[in-house]
Amino acid sequence: MVKNLKERKIFVLDTSVIIYDHNAISQFQEHDVAIPITVLEEIDNFKKGNESINFSAREFIRNLDKLSKNHSLTDWIPLNGPTKGKFKVIMNTVTTVDAEKIFGEVKNDHKILNCALGLQEVEKGRKVILVSKDINLRLKAKSLNLAAEDYETGKIKNLDSLYKGRSLAEDVSSEVVSDIYKDNSIPRESVFDEKPFANHYFILKNHKNSVLTYFNPREDRLEKVEKIAAYGIRPRNAEQTFALHALLNPEIKLVTMQGVAGTGKTLLALAAAIEQKRNYLQIYLARPIVPLSNRDIGYLPGDISSKINPFMEPLFDNLKFIQSQYGEHDKEFQKINDLVQSEKLVITPLAYIRGRSLSNIFFIVDEAQNLTPHEVKTIITRAGEGTKIVFTGDIFQIDTPYLDAQSNGLSYLIDKVRDQPLYAHITLEKGERSELANLANLLL
Repeated sequence: MVKNLKERKIFVLDTSVIIYDHNAISQFQEHDVAIPITVLEEIDNFKKGNESINFSAREFIRNLDKLSKNHSLTDWIPLNGPTKGKFKVIMNTVTTVDAEKIFGEVKNDHKILNCALGLQEVEKGRKVILVSKDINLRLKAKSLNLAAEDYETGKIKNLDSLYKGRSLAEDVSSEVVSDIYKDNSIPRESVFDEKPFANHYFILKNHKNSVLTYFNPREDRLEKVEKIAAYGIRPRNAEQTFALHALLNPEIKLVTMQGVAGTGKTLLALAAAIEQKRNYLQIYLARPIVPLSNRDIGYLPGDISSKINPFMEPLFDNLKFIQSQYGEHDKEFQKINDLVQSEKLVITPLAYIRGRSLSNIFFIVDEAQNLTPHEVKTIITRAGEGTKIVFTGDIFQIDTPYLDAQSNGLSYLIDKVRDQPLYAHITLEKGERSELANLANLLL
């Protein structure tokens, strides 16, 4: 039931919210939504280009144009749906509390604050809330006695309970362990009364022995996971063994790997892709470009290739490490060169594969924590027949200012897609890069 006017809140949206989710104005149930005119000006600056930020800007503009047909944007316009509220564009106004004077600078953030403050003065008796992905803008709003909050849609609620994809089951009978070693699998009900999540991995352990297994949802059985290598890369612990199993399993079409630097996420994914090169038309290894200090790559010297190479170097490093497992005269060493030269294996910025067909592709998306949930969805929905997609990243190492551990696309994907037969996830915690890297991850 739609609440009366005074019970309905007014949410004022910042540009960062629109860029994060171009459908944001429809996500506030029966409450009303206001868009500062400065936000429209900023969105206009983003509309040209091929990045996801440009796509979001264009989609928002089209949606606003459709909703405002036969209306003035400065009037309250009904949103689609009988239980939805209304929206309007609010103009720059003179306010009792002037953010530009208080903070001593004329900038768009302060204009947005003034729009929200002006609305708060006009709409007396109604709760006005500024919604922004920008933490500093929210703090400024609160310092001016203006309610402010993060945009919650697409944000997972409990980070501590984020799915890890693997478990340790202790005190398992020695008969169960020996039966799995003998037959390579066992009926699920012999170990668990309830079905685990699809493709969940287990270390089954008793006081003497242990065995690595995974739950096969198609057969309703726990199957033994063998420790096997992929193109010279051998797993060094149980979680890497689980990860390689998921990467090499043809029944699993979507894999996520989350973990700190040095746990082997990208290396394992790339080695598994090369191991299965005959099964795919191409291997794409891509990552989003997030320049340091949020500066566009245009400030870097050289042509476009020179500008991009610094961001791609970590991916080439993994490729060189795999190659180093063989001698220069080994056919496996030369095969990697051939894959790159023939563009069977392509290392590229994520933006460069937008719009391409993703049929029969092994597609690795590195640093996926720097993607929004919408970007992750866009990538997956482009998957054609025979394609496998792998997302890797560390949700605690985010390089973009408007995402965090709870709102980034990798966390969102792990939380939403668990228990699907086509999906597997592994959280990697043991660093295997070097003792020095492990020391830094542990103590610094």
